[in-house]
Amino acid sequence: VYKGLDIITNKVSLQEQRLCRHHMISFVDPLVSNYTVVDFRDKAVPLISYIFARDKIPIVVGGTNYYIESLLWKVLINTKEKPSSAPRLDNDRKMELEQLDSAELHRRLRQVDPEMAAKLHPHDKRKVARSLQVFEETGIPHSEILHQQQEEEGGGPLGGPLKYPHPCILWLHTDQAALDARLDKRVDDMVAAGLLEELRDFHRRYNREKVAENRQDYQHGIFQSIGFKEFHEYLVSEGNCSPETSALLLEKGIQALKQVTKRYARRQNKWVRNRFLKRPGPNVPPVYGLEVSDLQRWEEDVLKPALEIVESFIQGREPPAEPLRMEHDEENKRRQRVCELCDRLIIGDREWAAHTRSKSHLHHLKKRRKLEASGRTGGTLLDSGDTETSAEDSSLPLP
Repeated sequence: VYKGLDIITNKVSLQEQRLCRHHMISFVDPLVSNYTVVDFRDKAVPLISYIFARDKIPIVVGGTNYYIESLLWKVLINTKEKPSSAPRLDNDRKMELEQLDSAELHRRLRQVDPEMAAKLHPHDKRKVARSLQVFEETGIPHSEILHQQQEEEGGGPLGGPLKYPHPCILWLHTDQAALDARLDKRVDDMVAAGLLEELRDFHRRYNREKVAENRQDYQHGIFQSIGFKEFHEYLVSEGNCSPETSALLLEKGIQALKQVTKRYARRQNKWVRNRFLKRPGPNVPPVYGLEVSDLQRWEEDVLKPALEIVESFIQGREPPAEPLRMEHDEENKRRQRVCELCDRLIIGDREWAAHTRSKSHLHHLKKRRKLEASGRTGGTLLDSGDTETSAEDSSLPLP
C-alpha cells in the first residue's frame, strides 16, 4: 500500500499490473505510521462492491492474512470516527498506550476486561493496547464486543458472519525445502534488482534524522516491513567503518533477511492451518490446496484446477476438487500456566509443552533438584545438631 519502495515490499511489476487492473497499490505516504487494518478494510470494501457491480469477481491476493480476514468476516471493531478518510500523521491512542510499561498496560486491561486480559500475554503490548483502546473509545469491553459478533446469525469462533456469499480460498503451498530455496533466491533477486539502493535512499531521506535522535520505531508503518531492521546496522554505519566491516554487515543483513523471510512464510502457512483448516464451522470458507512444488507443472497443478474451481463457484455447482480438511484441533491456545521455576507466564497447551522441554526450563529443574538434594542432606545434618546448615536450607525454594 505504501508509495515507492517497490522492491522491499515485493510489489507486482508494472508489466503484470497492465495485464489485469490492480487496486490499493502505492497510495499511502510511507511516513504514515498508523495505517491500520481498519483503514485497509474501509477502502477495500467499497472497491469490492464496485467490482461486483460491474459483474466482475474481486480477487484478494495476499499478503498479510489478518488483513484478508477483515474482508472475509465481520471481525473488526470501529471506535472513534476519524476526521477524514486519510490516516492521521500523528500518533493515535493505541500508539500512546504502547509507550506504557507492559505490566502497567496489562494491569489496566485486567481492571476493565479481565476476560481479554486472561487471553493476552502481558508482553504482547500491541494487542493489550488495542483492547484497552477499544474499551476507552466505546465504553464496552473488547471481549464483550467479540462475543456479540460471534453470536450473530452466521457467526462462529472466528468472528461474525461472512461478509460475502460463497467465498473460496486458493492456497498455494509447497514442500518446505522447495519453499526455502525459492525464498533465498527471491532475496538474492531483490538485492540484484537494487534493494540496497532503495533502502539507502529511503534511509537518507526519511530515516537518518530519526536514528540520530534515537527515535527510530520499527514497530509501526513501513518500518515494520521485512528488510528495514535487518539492514539497520549496515545503513547507519555505512561510510563510518572500514570496507571490510561494511561488507560483513551487508552479508549479515542479507542472511538475516533470508531467515526472517522464511520464518514469516512459515507463520503464514501456520495461520492458514490454524484459522481455516483446524476450526471448521458454518462461517469458514472452503480452502482448496494447489501444489506448486514443481514449477514446470504450473498449468497442470495450479492454473487449470484453479480455473475449474472458480468456474464451478460462478456456475453454482460443486467444484471437481475437494476442499482441504484437517482434524479439529482440541488444543487450548488460551490456557494460562505460570512456571514458578522460571518465573514465566506461558499461554497455550503447545507453548507449555515446548517450554517444559526447553533447555532453560530443564536447566532450572536440574538446579532445583540439586538444591533439594542438598536440603535433604542438610536435614540429616540437622539431626546431628548442625543448626547453621538447617537455617540456610530453610530458605530454599519449595518444589
